[in-house]
Formats: sequence, C-alpha cells, structure tokens
Amino acid sequence: MQEVYEFLKKCETYYLATVEGDQPRVRPFGTVDIFEGKLYIQTGKIKKVSKQLQANPKAEICGYTEGKWVRVEGKLIRDDRVEAKKHMLDNYPGLQAMYSAEDDNTEVLYFEDATATFYTFTEEPKVIKF
Repeated sequence: MQEVYEFLKKCETYYLATVEGDQPRVRPFGTVDIFEGKLYIQTGKIKKVSKQLQANPKAEICGYTEGKWVRVEGKLIRDDRVEAKKHMLDNYPGLQAMYSAEDDNTEVLYFEDATATFYTFTEEPKVIKF
C-alpha cells in the first residue's frame, strides 16, 4: 500500500471513477493519505461524488506519471472520525481554508478490499492487494 500511496503522491492528480445509476462519472482528485494502515482520499459531503459513493461504494482511481500508471479498485468507506479528517487536513494545509475536521462537510474515505495494479507498456502488470 505504501508503494501505491507514493505513486499517487508523485502523480499529484489522479482520477476517481464512480457510478451514478448506470452512468460512469470521472473527476480529478489530488488528496491521498495513509492513516491507521489504510489508504484514504478526501472530498466534501455536499458534492455529487459523495452521494454517488454512499449509493454505491465501488470505485476506481487511476493515476499516471513517467510512462507508468496505477489503477486502484475497491470500496470507499466513509470514516467520520475527527482524527481521520484531521490527519488528512494536516497533510493538505491548503484545504484548511475550505474544510475543517469538525465540520459536517469534510469527508474522508478509505479503500476496503482494494486491488492496485501497476502498468507500463513494456512490463507485466504488478498487483498489490490491501
């Protein structure tokens, strides 16, 4: 999981795919964190992405850099604990103008039953489960 985290940090921007009914939805994200041994992302509860994940927690992210890419699939599970939110926001101080660990909007989610697959055009895929 550490390798996945480091790769996504290096990408800076990765893309999160969710489902709304039968329509896929993809958007750029940039937050990624490891807290208590789990890989987390962050968003706001007022956003459509939050509502999509609550209706169907299956999601996939994809990041690309330097000729390599990773796809991470699994379920994103909401963690409402202040400690988890604070850890994320401490690692992204620029978000603290918009989000707070104590507000009702900040949402952090961790991957459950995740599979990360690293790809290149020249090597066999590498699979990591966490």
